[in-house]
Amino acid sequence: MRYLNLLLCTLMLVFIAVQYNDPDGLSWMLIYSVPAIWCAIAAFRRSWLRQPVPRALLLASLAAAVAGMVLFWPSTPHWWASEVWYDTETAREGMGMMIVVAVLCIVWISGRRRVAPDA
Repeated sequence: MRYLNLLLCTLMLVFIAVQYNDPDGLSWMLIYSVPAIWCAIAAFRRSWLRQPVPRALLLASLAAAVAGMVLFWPSTPHWWASEVWYDTETAREGMGMMIVVAVLCIVWISGRRRVAPDA
């Protein structure tokens, strides 16, 4: 799971980097930084995810991401088709929130697995 979380952290960092020229890039940089930070925690200090406060914060982050996914859910017909999301910003934003939810779910699953003490 460590390598998966590192890969997902890297992916979120790439998502942050490509927001530099977006009109609302700062808000999306902040949105993508949340799962990036949780992935780094899951990769390097997974035992923290089993403590009450970090677990509650992770669940709050996941709940906020689900609310964001509902808010940004694409209303464009056939939003999953590449010719649609390539040209439609709202479809890309909705898909971005879906990815954030998926990444946070993987972090949550990582935190629920048995863990050896961190070095």
